[in-house]
Amino acid sequence: MMKTLLFFCACALGAAVGAGTDHWTSQQLNEHSKSLAGKLKDGLASETLGKWANHSVMIVHREATGQSEFHENQADIIVVRSGSGHIILGGSVQGGKTTALGEIRGSGISGGEKQALHTGDVLHIPPKTPHQVILGPAEKIEYLAVKVDAR
Repeated sequence: MMKTLLFFCACALGAAVGAGTDHWTSQQLNEHSKSLAGKLKDGLASETLGKWANHSVMIVHREATGQSEFHENQADIIVVRSGSGHIILGGSVQGGKTTALGEIRGSGISGGEKQALHTGDVLHIPPKTPHQVILGPAEKIEYLAVKVDAR
């Protein structure tokens, strides 16, 4: 009886993992991180780890304040892996220019709420929410950004 139960549990677990499943170990993410630190452009380097039908995952390394962003149709989920900084949420994008369909980038944000970001933090940014990562002179931050298409 116990062997039969174990067999069915193993089959159920095996069936849950299939095509389209991806896994990045901490070691693999650390290797990506080291590589990104050497590819900075304007204090930013990023790499898309995977793309699927309605979402993607990227690793981001920042050593300078980023542009303000506005995504018409995507939510961002940010998972801070290391470092610290701040993010401004809400308000309005200043000097905004369309950089892709549904994407606006600008020089800053007017208004909005400034929040601290620290290692281990998780942040959900809904579509149509201006946001900008702000770093002080000695700050660095690395995070995973999960981009999810709105329905």
